[in-house]
Amino acid sequence: MKCFTKLPGIGPKSAERITLHLLKQNSIEVEQLARLISDAKANTFFCESCNNLSENKMCHICSDPGRDPATVCIVEEPKDVASFERTGSFNGVYHVLLGALSPLEGIGPRELRLDRLIKRLSSTRIKEVILATNPNAEGDATAMFLIESLRPFSHLRITRIARGVPVGSNIEYIDQTTLQRALEGRTAV
Repeated sequence: MKCFTKLPGIGPKSAERITLHLLKQNSIEVEQLARLISDAKANTFFCESCNNLSENKMCHICSDPGRDPATVCIVEEPKDVASFERTGSFNGVYHVLLGALSPLEGIGPRELRLDRLIKRLSSTRIKEVILATNPNAEGDATAMFLIESLRPFSHLRITRIARGVPVGSNIEYIDQTTLQRALEGRTAV
């Protein structure tokens, strides 16, 4: 049961529920789940170019000749790539950091393998880097660090995704920081 609490978002009560659920299942179903997890671990890799999850050395996005390699969107996790891909509105490529700077958790530039990103930006004809880190303390710190690290690349256009009021929400329910950023990032109409 304790091993389930090591999973993100799983606390003691959820771990207990998962354990009890698995114990109620027949052995064949539990063995099948274990085999699927083992197979996924054995056959899933990080893309050699962008760090996205892949079944090959290069992910399907990096190996797609229809993508624009001059625009790189930097995200924290592979799940962020999936979110952008669901929109269908980005045709560039990605770079997945596999985390965000977090000194309290011992995650620094070395753990994010930022040297790979710098090498990638040095050796290709990338024109724009879009910083799409999460709008929290760690994501903001990561974005600021990246901005400083990318300054020597004067040919790069560095942008940050917009922040503001979510579509379909009511202003009265929006937190002060989000509302403030929405005002600061307003655009002309």
